[in-house]
Amino acid sequence: MITTIRWTGLAAGLLLATAPVLTAAPARAADSLTTTLHRLTADGTGEAIGTITITETSKGAVFKTDLKGLPPGDHGIHVHQNGACGPSESNGTKVPGGAAGGHWDPASTGKHEGPAGHGHRGDLPVLKVAADGTAKESLTAPAIKDLSALKGHAIIVHAGGDNSSDEPRPLGGGGARLACGVIGG
Repeated sequence: MITTIRWTGLAAGLLLATAPVLTAAPARAADSLTTTLHRLTADGTGEAIGTITITETSKGAVFKTDLKGLPPGDHGIHVHQNGACGPSESNGTKVPGGAAGGHWDPASTGKHEGPAGHGHRGDLPVLKVAADGTAKESLTAPAIKDLSALKGHAIIVHAGGDNSSDEPRPLGGGGARLACGVIGG
């Protein structure tokens, strides 16, 4: 009987000693990130206009939009440098969404060449908004391979389209900032 108790105690001690090893697993990257976008105003952010869910695929990050209340037509959409959607000031005028900074460009290329180019990593395909103001698109960004690198950056929807070039107007000609959301925020 004593031998059995000692063996059971030894087995239990070994099991308890190895339990953390058996249950500990390496942390896994998130399968997706969902960001709520808000309408931008001169004073900050307004009402929510929908979400963008970002997933990692073998072809790059896919940005699945579920947005409403936008003007119909083509809109530039980009990941921006900073994780903020507030206004900034330029020449005494408030700039909605200016706190997001410029397009995310970790390699400091200084070029706007679209999602398939070798410029800003934050360049995304053009967002197409339907006549009813909704945008339900899947936009693939082949240069973005790691979702964790997106955390802490803003996504901006611009008023105008985007020609994936700095000519004839800088940054694709998207212009004013309409909506913003902070990724992982």
